Amino acid sequence: MKIKAVIQYLEQLAPLDLQESYDNAGLIVGNANQEITKILISLDCTEEVVQEAIEKGCNLIISHHPIVFKGLKKFNGKNYVERTVIKAIENKIALYAIHTNLDNVTGGVNSKIADKLGLVNQAILESKPNVLRKMVVFVPRSHVEEVRTALFDAGAGQIGKHYDQCSFNTAGYGSFRPLAGSEPTIGEIGTQERVEETRIEVIYTRSIERKLLLALYEAHPYEEVAYDLFDLQNTTVEIGAGMIGNLPEPMDERDFLAYLKENLKLNVIRHTALLGRKVSRVAVCGGAGGFLLGAAKRSGADFFVTADYKYHEFFDAEGEIVIADTGHFESEQFTQELLYDIITKKFPNFATLTTEIDTNPIKYYS
Repeated sequence: MKIKAVIQYLEQLAPLDLQESYDNAGLIVGNANQEITKILISLDCTEEVVQEAIEKGCNLIISHHPIVFKGLKKFNGKNYVERTVIKAIENKIALYAIHTNLDNVTGGVNSKIADKLGLVNQAILESKPNVLRKMVVFVPRSHVEEVRTALFDAGAGQIGKHYDQCSFNTAGYGSFRPLAGSEPTIGEIGTQERVEETRIEVIYTRSIERKLLLALYEAHPYEEVAYDLFDLQNTTVEIGAGMIGNLPEPMDERDFLAYLKENLKLNVIRHTALLGRKVSRVAVCGGAGGFLLGAAKRSGADFFVTADYKYHEFFDAEGEIVIADTGHFESEQFTQELLYDIITKKFPNFATLTTEIDTNPIKYYS
């Protein structure tokens, strides 16, 4: 099996266009057409992880965090990023990162944290904007079913969790005049035609647009296909940042802190003042989630579990919610388990390993 087979599957689950603008997810080093020997999964890609891959015979490392965030102008090994990339290239090891695109999907990083905390009735905390698009296409009546089916098969028409093959259809007629050099499906050159047509409207996610257009051109009978594409302000409940959910039973705040420490395997929790009330609703965001504090408050969360809070940012709780900072590595450590389960379930025929190296750069003295 080639590396691109795994990449294509991962990008079906977490399309690259769902990553944030600052991110660098995707294939960073390597040839997608190279055959896989073994896969090594890690949260971070470091020199030690590449060495581990060499020793274990892995030629693909899938990490959550990209080893390269900024452009590299020189490769002389002056820092750990350059040394890691050089080592991977020298040993023909491909490096793939699946970062904020995996953060922004249901079933991704934040769903895993919510599962570890046993949260029920889970939902995206804040939907991602500018994800949905609409296609409007005009089709002669004779080919309506064929074109509509092709669009559905390509992934258009999905609305929410429980509805697919959704479309709106309006009857009308189209007019056109074929000119010299054309090969019209209907009509004659130089003569204006009027054809009974159906206007088909479907919603889709931006990530499938190329696939959708290919399906449209394949199924549509016209030489020149008339269609429009629109950006939508609508959001989808399946795509966005953070997760919100409920505990099966309310807990005292200190009991929840102990529960949080045990279930997320934490050394320490930094938190704001406790509010003297039961904890029922919990918002989570792996990594630096401070940008979601407002959404956590609006969702009615009693606790917001995230990481990378600065001193002055803790004041923003303002007695409305308890912020619990678990640490960046700690909040995302179960992403390794998530990726292992995703890959081995789909591709059971080759070895997938998780790193034995603790890549957390932060140590604790107690």
